[in-house]
Amino acid sequence: MFRNSYDNDPITYAPTGRLFQVEYALEAIKQGSAAVGLVNSKYAVLVALKRNTEDLGSYQKKILRIDDHMGIAIAGLTPDARVLSSFLRQQAMASKMRYGRPLPVIKAANALADKAQGKTQYYGRRPYGLGLLIIGVDQTGPHLFEFQPSGNSLEYLAAAIGARSQAARTYFERTNSEFADASVEELVIHGLTGLRETLPQDKELNISNTSIAIVGIDKDFELLDNEAVAPWLERLGDTRRTRAPADEPADEPPEGPADGPADEPAAEATESMDTS
Repeated sequence: MFRNSYDNDPITYAPTGRLFQVEYALEAIKQGSAAVGLVNSKYAVLVALKRNTEDLGSYQKKILRIDDHMGIAIAGLTPDARVLSSFLRQQAMASKMRYGRPLPVIKAANALADKAQGKTQYYGRRPYGLGLLIIGVDQTGPHLFEFQPSGNSLEYLAAAIGARSQAARTYFERTNSEFADASVEELVIHGLTGLRETLPQDKELNISNTSIAIVGIDKDFELLDNEAVAPWLERLGDTRRTRAPADEPADEPPEGPADGPADEPAAEATESMDTS
């Protein structure tokens, strides 16, 4: 078995300047199911794909409420998500008690980044094996941040994490000019469309595996699951049927196997790792 003498702890640099345990943590994010986020001047939206580790088990939560103005979507190790969500809730409560105001979104993102980066400064610890998308509203408007276990925390107009998330990012890069003036309904449809791009060819979005969260300047954080998602999936279906005639020549599948199904066995094999 191959052994790397520079990956025993997260504080030892390899000769190439790399921290291998941090890179392993970033790989853990890619094993989780996809989550996407979008934001404009009025609203921020999260859309996530839930996964059930066993046929007889329930679907794991992918979006967590932090406060009335903030929530997160997760991809990676679910136990680590519980730790970090509890930390964020404590920070939000402390902000209200000390300053009488909701926790600013950028302070929440920076607090998580500092906590994660501290894991790379002490022997015997490991980085958190998950990524987060953080949405919230404060005095400066809606925000979307992506948190990484390396300690990076960056603000985005649209972001995607998890398995096959590059397909969603490609879609957002192509359509981000439409976000600025979009209504909340249009933002959600863009999020669902981007999430659908991450699915294997034999999978579809449904009320059991899809979660939606919305927050805005005039709207508290709202999480939609199960039956509450049905109207949005119907709108997504109507949008797809409306655009089908114009896009039909480009949507014809190529001959031969596609990349999606070939990746599916690997995703299924990692479900036992308690990733979400």
